[in-house]
Amino acid sequence: MSARTTAALDAEPMTHRQTLEALSGLLMVLFVAMLSSTVVSVALPTIMGALNGSQIQYTWVVTATLLTATAATPIWGKLADLFNKKLLIQIAIVIFVVGSVIAGLSQNAGQLIAARAFQGLGVGGLQALVQVAIAAMIPPRERGRYNGYLGGVMALATVGGPLLGGVIADTSWLGWRWCFYVGVPFAVVAFILLQITLHLPTAKRDQVKIDYLGATLIAAGVSVLMIWISFVDDSFAWVSWQTGVMVGASVALLALAVRVESRAAEPVVPLGIVRERTTALAILGSLAVGMAMFGGAVFLGQYFQIGRGYSPTEAGMLTIPMMAGVVLSSVIAGRLITRSGRVKPYIVAGSLILVAGFAALGTIDHKTSLTVVGAAMFVVGVGVGMTMQNLVLAVQNTVALKDIGAASATVAFFRSLGGTMGVSVLGAILAHRVTDRVTHDLAAIGVHSTGGSGGGSLNLGALPEPIREIIRAAYGDATGHIFLISAAIAAVGVVAALLLPEITLRTSLDLNDSTRSAAVAADAFDGAPAFDEVDVDRYTTPASR
Repeated sequence: MSARTTAALDAEPMTHRQTLEALSGLLMVLFVAMLSSTVVSVALPTIMGALNGSQIQYTWVVTATLLTATAATPIWGKLADLFNKKLLIQIAIVIFVVGSVIAGLSQNAGQLIAARAFQGLGVGGLQALVQVAIAAMIPPRERGRYNGYLGGVMALATVGGPLLGGVIADTSWLGWRWCFYVGVPFAVVAFILLQITLHLPTAKRDQVKIDYLGATLIAAGVSVLMIWISFVDDSFAWVSWQTGVMVGASVALLALAVRVESRAAEPVVPLGIVRERTTALAILGSLAVGMAMFGGAVFLGQYFQIGRGYSPTEAGMLTIPMMAGVVLSSVIAGRLITRSGRVKPYIVAGSLILVAGFAALGTIDHKTSLTVVGAAMFVVGVGVGMTMQNLVLAVQNTVALKDIGAASATVAFFRSLGGTMGVSVLGAILAHRVTDRVTHDLAAIGVHSTGGSGGGSLNLGALPEPIREIIRAAYGDATGHIFLISAAIAAVGVVAALLLPEITLRTSLDLNDSTRSAAVAADAFDGAPAFDEVDVDRYTTPASR
């Protein structure tokens, strides 16, 4: 360990008051980063209608931010080992603010997508670096007392964002552009607060290398795949030279990324951790949850506004049941897990509930009772709340303290990747089904062409009433099919949850040497547990004994 690292670790810890003062800026900027996604969700149909955007562009406004944030998150984490954490957070704030302003000034959908991609670089930085700064400020044994503040901010951004976005879109003297501007004043205030209150030592490690090549290859491979998914069966056929080129390029880039990651000194995705049984299954479960949750939930605002004709504000209020389910189930399940020390039963139950919720949403159309829709959304929220963070917790319990950051980041990376793929895949399917339905129904009334099909304009206000109703019905009915696919994807998470080893959460902060050896043996796919001189009662459940 370098002298600078030792000095940083020996620095005097912050007082409770200093911690709260620094947390005020960190939590504010985390709130802004999360708000940037939720505030846009219900306002996006209005935004794309004003910009004459298409269904594919609608999807890419969401996908662009997810993709760049996913690719940037591990890079920001590696930079935190080399440079001043406060400076990095402030740089991420500046990137976020610039991206937000450009997004608000966009004159067409293409400009908005580009601005959202740039904004995602800042969002990825803020989401990663706030967690790094909190870990550097607060000793692990004391970190739990501050989790309530963190949970409150996340819940406020999750529940309040859609409502705020709907109000902004419906307020004439504000307009939809303020969905992007609204976070800028908060970000500026957070920048100033952090400059005054956040004082962290720069703890550098010698010979730290940033895996830029691996991150670039992963981002490029996924991006090519997303582009193919967005345009296949619309601009070209499934079996075509364009498909061959794009899919082949994506596979080649990702295969090369795996090779680079296996040899990199500081890989973005540590393959050694990924190969462990618990981590591998948690990644599979998180990938399925991310695809189902992000891919399904992002279209709820569109369903309520285009498929049902509600205003953005009303659509925001109608999404509250799902957010309430997430908050309630995560809090209650967290307390029960702390009391029993067992996490697998709650992951399995949450996975099953998630599938049931999406299956219920799969029955909806443009005339379904809102009570039924709300109840199904609440069930989905309960499933998400019981699975998402607990999958990360299961991984953290099986790795040494020094590997917790890498393991947690890997699970989060694949969850975001799953969300990105889910949005793109389900968006492409939705656009295809809407186009077919609209074309068929328009032909039945003697109309053979319109700009309001699934791949055309979402500006329904410019269309005659008969055509508008056809498009509303098409969107309302096609959305149910999207949720059925989400249920099938979520079922993969059930399989992963059932295959997770039965574990009891440890009470110690770290694994000692003998426990670590036993944990590795028990976690191997084809190895038998080897508990020779280890307190088995402490690390296994009665069922596993």
